Amino acid sequence: MSFTLAIVGRPNVGKSTLFNRLVGRRLALVDDQPGVTRDLREGDARLGHLRFTVIDTAGLEEATDESLQGRMRALTERAVSMADVCLFLIDARAGLTPSDKVFAEILRRSGKMVIVAANKAEGRAGEAGYLDAYSLGLGDVIPLSAEHGEGMDDLRMILSPVAEQFAVTDVEEHEDDSDRPMQIAILGRPNAGKSTLVNAILGEERLLTGPEAGITRDSIAVTTEWYGTKVRIFDTAGIRKKARIQEKLEKMSVSDGLRAVRFAEVVVLLLDVNSPFDQQDLRLADLAEREGRAVVVAVNKWDTEDDKSEKVKFLREELARLLPQLRGVPLVTISALQGRGLDKLRDAIVKVHETWNTRISTSRLNRWLIGQVEAHPPPAPSGRRIKLRYMTQVKARPPSFVAFCSLPEELPESYIRFLVNGLRKTFGLEGTPIRFTLRKGENPYEGKTEKRMNGSLKRGKR
Repeated sequence: MSFTLAIVGRPNVGKSTLFNRLVGRRLALVDDQPGVTRDLREGDARLGHLRFTVIDTAGLEEATDESLQGRMRALTERAVSMADVCLFLIDARAGLTPSDKVFAEILRRSGKMVIVAANKAEGRAGEAGYLDAYSLGLGDVIPLSAEHGEGMDDLRMILSPVAEQFAVTDVEEHEDDSDRPMQIAILGRPNAGKSTLVNAILGEERLLTGPEAGITRDSIAVTTEWYGTKVRIFDTAGIRKKARIQEKLEKMSVSDGLRAVRFAEVVVLLLDVNSPFDQQDLRLADLAEREGRAVVVAVNKWDTEDDKSEKVKFLREELARLLPQLRGVPLVTISALQGRGLDKLRDAIVKVHETWNTRISTSRLNRWLIGQVEAHPPPAPSGRRIKLRYMTQVKARPPSFVAFCSLPEELPESYIRFLVNGLRKTFGLEGTPIRFTLRKGENPYEGKTEKRMNGSLKRGKR
């Protein structure tokens, strides 16, 4: 990436729409109501031959106190300081407002290069606002339509010399798996402390936090190095019970958060120590298991707990009782606000990620299978003996196994659980889902009937 471009402006002028167009996909939530974006969101932008980093910011507010709007403005000002170039967006149809003039002065004092663009300038309705923007005294104004893609070529022409100025002399970078950051999603109910945790990991106030529940609205991804491990962390919107999700924007936020789980490799389920294992927490854990993600349970606000020894004993018992499908999942107590327990959390994440990637040789699996069957033979329904003949691992991420069996449809679910628990204990597969499938046949190349266990032990045909 050659330079960083921050898109700034009043609420609802189209910053997120332009951001999505520059990155080429719908990363930021977009809605008609103002103030949807609250955090800083970074993306890899492409504009013709140009490659650069773009930052979507919260709408600039005139508040400067510790209110939510004041904290949003402080974050936007921080984005201005991080950027090489600021793209100041105004609404051509609404025309120039007093707030636009205030923020133009802020940008002028910043000393950064500023490009003014009048969005929603398509048609005659935006002509007057576009011309008024020249009165800001910040140079030429680009007429844009972020929604329809108009004016992108003009923007590219203005940014081209900027790209040359910040050009990287390195040859084209080649990213391999060893350089790829570990993908981590922070999941939890509103006000569990997800954004505070991400800020603690980053060591800076990057995401908006506060006592108000539901501050985060869309999934924000940030890349950093955490105790020597390169990670990409998705901070998601707090997910409430479905019956309580009413507003269109909140539905979009929840959908965005659930999509982040599918991108993740490890899910950190963040619980509030004052109300752990709420029904919604259990649903989120089940979601992570069904998606096949490695899981770590982190209990936040541990600094507020008085009887820590009794509480941790209770939490472990409840975890084993309520989430048997995630048997052995690590439980870590932390205080995101005070930055305590983060080293243990990172170690647990690295361990479950390694487990999630585990591969076991076929010879080891079959020696284990023979031992299991000899020690505890499968039942013989209706007097028919069930033979387990062969077993192999078909993939990792999560560990997935296939066993060939004479009568797969007759093998009880309890015996499958026995095999899965044996796999978990023998090969150290704690903290990760296990996929186990039975097929009918003498060897890996014959048979059609199968039974698949996907956490909930459902039967099916392939």
